Amino acid sequence: MDMQLTEYRDRFSETSTQLLEYMDALSPCDSLFDKSNLLKLAKLYKYDFDDSDLIDLEGQLEIFYHSCIKDERFTILKGISELSHLMVSTGKHRSYHLVYKLLKLALTLLVAAASVEICFSKMKLLKTDLRNKIGDDFLNDALLWNVETEAFVKVENEKLMKQFQMMSARR
Repeated sequence: MDMQLTEYRDRFSETSTQLLEYMDALSPCDSLFDKSNLLKLAKLYKYDFDDSDLIDLEGQLEIFYHSCIKDERFTILKGISELSHLMVSTGKHRSYHLVYKLLKLALTLLVAAASVEICFSKMKLLKTDLRNKIGDDFLNDALLWNVETEAFVKVENEKLMKQFQMMSARR
C-alpha cells in the first residue's frame, strides 16, 4: 500500500491530487460528498461560474444532496458518468443546472487529461535522441499521424498517391 501511495504521489502533483479529490466529491450518495470541495472545484472554473453562480450552486448542492439520498436510484451509482446519465433521465439536470454544469466540466476534464497524456506519451516515443533535432512542423505532423491513427486508416492509398503526384516536383 505504501509503495502504491508513493508511486501515486510521484506521478501526480499536489494540485492534480486536489482536483481528483474535488471531483470525487461529486458522488452524491457516497460518504465522500463534500459541498466545500465541490465549491472549490467550481471556483477553479472562474469563466464558467461567477460569484452569483457560486452562491446559487451552494444552495443547489444542498438540495440536490438531500433529494438524492431519498431516491434509491442514486444509491447504486458506480461513478460520475452514471450520475450524469441518471440526472438526464430523471430530469434533474434542468432543476439543478449548475450542479449538472459542474458535473459536465468534471467529465470533460477527465477526457482532456487523458488526451494530453496520450499525446505526451506518443511524443516521448517519437522524440528520441536520434530525432531530437527535428523541426516543430515535422514533429507536429508525426504526432498527428501517431495520435489520430483511426482517422488516417480511412484514407485510401490511391487518393493519397494522386495527391502527391499532383504536387510540384521538389529537389
